[in-house]
Amino acid sequence: MNIQIFGKSKSFDTKKAERWFKERGIKFQSIDLARYGMSRGEFDSVKRAVGSIEALIDEKAKGAAALKYLAYESDREEKLLEEPALLRAPIVRNGKQATVGYAPDVWEQWTKG
Repeated sequence: MNIQIFGKSKSFDTKKAERWFKERGIKFQSIDLARYGMSRGEFDSVKRAVGSIEALIDEKAKGAAALKYLAYESDREEKLLEEPALLRAPIVRNGKQATVGYAPDVWEQWTKG
C-alpha cells in the first residue's frame, strides 16, 4: 500500500485519519494541502476515484460558495487547484483508489485487499 493523506493542519478529520493509520502500523505520506496543494495528475486521479468534483469541495471553506457560480467544471477545477483550502480534507489516496473525508470502512477494505 502506498497511502498519501492530503490534509489541513487544523482539520480534526485529518488528525483522526492519521491516527487511524498509525494505530494499525500503516506507513503513510502526509501532505499539507494548504501549503503544497495537489498536482493536476493527483487531482484528476482523486476526482475519478470519488466520482465527482462536488465530493471534493469543502462547503464550509471561506470562498466555497463562489464555486457554485462558475459555469464550467474546468473553471471549478482550476479554482480548486489554485486555492487548495477549498478542498475537503482529508483526501486519502491508495494508488488509484481515494476517499474524501474520514472513511475508516473503506480504508479497512484496503488493508484486507
